[in-house]
Amino acid sequence: MAFASKSLALKSTVQLSSGYNIPVLGFGVYMAYGEEVIDAVYHALKTGYRHIDSATLYENEKEVGIALRKWIHDTGGKREDVFFTTKIWDTDQGYKNTKKAINWSLRECDLGYIDLYLIHSPNPGRELRRETWQAMEEAVREGKIRSIGVSNYGIKHLKELETYATIKPVVNQLEVHPWLTRKEIVDYCQSHDIVVEAFCPITRGLKFKDPRLQALVKKYHKTPAQILIRWSLERGLIPLPKSTTPSRIKENSEVFDFNLDKADVESLMTDEYFIVDWDPTNVA
Repeated sequence: MAFASKSLALKSTVQLSSGYNIPVLGFGVYMAYGEEVIDAVYHALKTGYRHIDSATLYENEKEVGIALRKWIHDTGGKREDVFFTTKIWDTDQGYKNTKKAINWSLRECDLGYIDLYLIHSPNPGRELRRETWQAMEEAVREGKIRSIGVSNYGIKHLKELETYATIKPVVNQLEVHPWLTRKEIVDYCQSHDIVVEAFCPITRGLKFKDPRLQALVKKYHKTPAQILIRWSLERGLIPLPKSTTPSRIKENSEVFDFNLDKADVESLMTDEYFIVDWDPTNVA
């Protein structure tokens, strides 16, 4: 699944194959803890973000829930206006462990339900992946989770999932940016009605000085981060930028008042295989 990028706004959504709508820009909270993540999520919600991406591994599901409830209290917002994602870590996979992990995340976030629950990686192997998916499907039927998906899945993992899933994955979350375009996986997902979310979409700043990017910074009078986030949107991806700095949280949201020309999107497509975080897409 891809979406038209021309008329998007911060609160725009795209419909998942589950029938639920996901905002086209997410807010990542990896490596943010305690009061810092509470403040960052609260500020993001006040700025207009409506999509928060966490994980059990991040150890901040509780703080995300605190920030969201504070925002509801202070603004009169509603729980259903915010899309909350979390993920099951590798060591929690397997049928019984997954059921425990889901209940743990529900208690930690204290939000009543989880909008999207992802398998964090395919690392644990085929049998545990199958058992984990079975438990996740049961959680959907029980109303604990609304949509389920995967993260860091390669095409072979997605094809494997097709052989036993009775509920299809709505999302595959991957590291994607111009120096790791994932074209084959992205094309496969978009042709199979699976939304691709891009983590590390701004490369943690490691590629900001790239001449091709700098040329577009000058052309569009935007920051490197804004160009890279817009690049993801132009490809029909949902970027998940992360920051705990209020000015950058705001900056990263201001990507809906311009479009990149198709030629400029293509100019940033490289053949590099530059990993910022990790890449389990090729595990057995």
